Amino acid sequence: MKVGIIGLPQTGKKTLFQILTGNRISEPSKAFKPVPGAADILDSRFNRLTKMYDPKKNVRARIELVLLPKMEAETISRGDIFRDIADMDAICHVVRAFEDEAVYHAEGSVDAQRDFEMVNSELIMHDQIFVEKRIERLEAMIKKIKDEDQQKELDLMNRLKDLLEQEKPLRLISLSDDEEKMIRSYPFITRKRLVVAVNVSEEDLENQSILDGFSTNCKEDDIEFMLVSAKVEAEIAMLDTQEEKDEFLQDMGIQTTALENLTRLCLKSLDLISFFTVGKDEVRQWLVRNGSKAPKAAGVIHSDLERGFIRAEVFKYDELMAAGNEAELKKNGQVYVEGKEYTVMDGDILNIRFSV
Repeated sequence: MKVGIIGLPQTGKKTLFQILTGNRISEPSKAFKPVPGAADILDSRFNRLTKMYDPKKNVRARIELVLLPKMEAETISRGDIFRDIADMDAICHVVRAFEDEAVYHAEGSVDAQRDFEMVNSELIMHDQIFVEKRIERLEAMIKKIKDEDQQKELDLMNRLKDLLEQEKPLRLISLSDDEEKMIRSYPFITRKRLVVAVNVSEEDLENQSILDGFSTNCKEDDIEFMLVSAKVEAEIAMLDTQEEKDEFLQDMGIQTTALENLTRLCLKSLDLISFFTVGKDEVRQWLVRNGSKAPKAAGVIHSDLERGFIRAEVFKYDELMAAGNEAELKKNGQVYVEGKEYTVMDGDILNIRFSV
């Protein structure tokens, strides 16, 4: 599951990618090529569980991130950028809202709303061009030989065209399973989930009014959005220990880092949730599709656990934190035994019982 990071030049997307993945990018030759990486899921729940159990080993879950080429005239005219985006499972669009005379802006001035709408228009136009060409081809084929399947696809393409002409993304349209199959291989971009990260200065990190201009469009178009300061996140990343990072956040009055919020929204865009396994040997975070049953989650850990699944002992993270330890949790009757039909919830702590 891959999240592609896109944006105009000088938005801070490369900085965020480097902080998240640890990849250092220096070669200019990579400017027109996707740069792959993997990012730890930053989750304060994992930190607290590690502190509580003090395990020999701890393992965070990870997601694939890909830094895509800049959205600029050359990459747009070449068309490669759209093929790269089509290969992603979700998109994170980094928009610049910080002022810095030392960092040029391609449009000559900083206007986050303008840049956001400009990139969105390019993505919608890409899908619109594809749909219009597909309609022309289908109409030509149906004129020669009437075909029921082709007629169904033509009807669907006209519905998609109507939506795109309203400058609305394809993720807003509900499709049947058969319609999903029809377009599964097509390079639609606006069908994908989108997260917008508005990159601000340190002074504006708590200034939620910056998001006011995005709020209506993002909610209407099913887009997740948030503030992030690449400059602040870079400062946090340079600190050596978690204690130093926690102290820095406390001094700034920040509950969680923007990168934690960003990775959480990326997970949401991929329709993934986290669950945990805990103990003195290991604390580990796992990812599973939202809505998955307990055996499916067990299979993420190991295929044998899914095949031989008997039951799952489930702790709720918040209840464990409130109780202080497992012993108190058990005294409170808050260890739940669940069967094959249990739907795993975000933050669940699982202990799988199985027999193979």
